[in-house]
Amino acid sequence: MNLTPSHRVETFSTVLSLVASVRGVSLMPAYVEALLPWSVVSRPLKGEPLTIDWAVGYRSDNHSPVLKTFLGGLDQLIAAGPAGLRQVR
Repeated sequence: MNLTPSHRVETFSTVLSLVASVRGVSLMPAYVEALLPWSVVSRPLKGEPLTIDWAVGYRSDNHSPVLKTFLGGLDQLIAAGPAGLRQVR
């Protein structure tokens, strides 16, 4: 079975609107699950969750409280583990 996309969108809100209004199907990251309206159901993909490698660059002599808060938030995200391992509704 071959699937051909009928729409291409750039925002998750547009994706959710299309899925809800035309009974579509979409692949989205796990964090979008918290934004789903009652009429949209999500299911995790089978297998290992996909990951994206990323890095953060900043000046070591920057003592900004905003930077400190941002870096602390990153530590919390890392400690929480992969989003794909959260409980499914």
